[in-house]
Amino acid sequence: MRPFAYFRAETADDAVEAFAAHPEAQYLGGGTNLVDLMKLGVATPELLIDISRLPLDGIDETPDGSLHIGATVRNSDLAAHPTVRTRYPVLSQALLSGASGQLRNAATTGGNLLQRTRCPYFQDTSTPCNKRAPGTGCSAREGLHRDLAVLGHSEHCIATHPSDMAVALAALDATVHLRGPQGVRALAVVDLHRLPGDRPDQDTVLRTGELITGVTLPPGLAGARCGYRKARDRASYAFALASVAAVLRVEGGIVRDAALAFGGLAHRPWRARAAEEVLRGAPATEDTYARAADAELAAAEPLRDNGFKVPLARNLTISVLAELASRT
Repeated sequence: MRPFAYFRAETADDAVEAFAAHPEAQYLGGGTNLVDLMKLGVATPELLIDISRLPLDGIDETPDGSLHIGATVRNSDLAAHPTVRTRYPVLSQALLSGASGQLRNAATTGGNLLQRTRCPYFQDTSTPCNKRAPGTGCSAREGLHRDLAVLGHSEHCIATHPSDMAVALAALDATVHLRGPQGVRALAVVDLHRLPGDRPDQDTVLRTGELITGVTLPPGLAGARCGYRKARDRASYAFALASVAAVLRVEGGIVRDAALAFGGLAHRPWRARAAEEVLRGAPATEDTYARAADAELAAAEPLRDNGFKVPLARNLTISVLAELASRT
C-alpha cells in the first residue's frame, strides 16, 4: 500500500491552499473513480483533500432563469430535482443511464466531469499507456479497442471520456465554475476537456490546483425539447458505446434551432457543430437528421474493431431527433 495523507477542507479556499502546498494532491469528492484508480496503482496522490463537506451541494435558480448546480451535488439528487426533470430532462436522462443507483448516490457533479477513461490499458499498470505514462505507447491501437474512440483521436491515444452527464451538459451549453491558486474563472463545459493530441495524459484544461465549484445551466430554450439516447452492451451499469444528447426546436415543420453532443466516440464529449449547421433551417424529417449525422460522422476514423460505432451513432441521432420532433 502506498501511504498518503488526508485533509478535510472546510472551505473552497482551504482546499485550494492545501493543494498549492502539495502539488501531488488530489481532490476527493464521492471517490467513485479516484478510489478505484488508487487501488489499481494508477493514481498515487500524496494527499487527499476531502471536499465532500464543502457548502457546494445546492441547486439554485438564479434571477435570470439559469440553474446553478454545486460541485458536490450527488448525481441521484440532481437527476431527481424537479427543475432538472421538467426543464432539462436530457440531463436527468443522462444521469440515470450512468453507473448504478448506489454509485449515483455517491458520485458528485464535479467528480463526474473529471472521471478518467475506462480504457483497460489505462487501468492496467503492466501495459504501455501514454495517458498513464507519457511516452510509453498506446497499447489499445493494436489491442482491444472495440469500445474506444472513432473521432478526434491521435496516434498517441484512442481513449474515450466515460461520462454521460458531461455529454448532456455539452448539448445544454453549460458553464463550469473554477477556483484555483490564480483566482476564479468560468468556461464552457465543451471547452473543459481536451482531445489527446500528443499529450493524452492531460484530460482537461484545468490549471494545477483548480477546483470545480459548480455548473450553471442557461435558461431553457423556449419551445425546445431535449433528450438523451445511449447504446451499451447491457441494460444497466455499462459505459456508452455511443450516445447522443439533443436539444431541438421545431416550428412549422422546420428546425429552428438544435444542439447535439455525442458520447462514447471521443476523448471528450463531442459537440456536433457540423450536424447542427445542417439541421438549422431544414425540414424536420428523417432525411434531414440522416444528412446531419453524416455531416458530423464524416470525420470519423474508426480502427480495426470499432467501425460499428459510426452507423450506431448515426442511427441514434436519427432516432432521438425524430422522437423529439414528434413531441413538438
